[in-house]
Amino acid sequence: MADLRLFYKETCPYCKKVIRFIEKHELDDKIEYVNIQEDPKNEEELVEKGGQGMVPCLFIDGKPLYESSDIIAYLDENYVK
Repeated sequence: MADLRLFYKETCPYCKKVIRFIEKHELDDKIEYVNIQEDPKNEEELVEKGGQGMVPCLFIDGKPLYESSDIIAYLDENYVK
């Protein structure tokens, strides 16, 4: 299984869309949530490793995947039974 880290912020509607999908399909235990508003270091890490500060961003084994619909499609294809 890939190492999955979702960078998000609570006020972002696209982040909420991804999180709803994750919760609906009970994938919470497979994904580490990283709130960029909780700690400035989280946002710095997102920009440093992903190249931009856009959320949601799902890091899959350290590689960034942006866009909520792309993230949902990836999770659906790889983790939803």
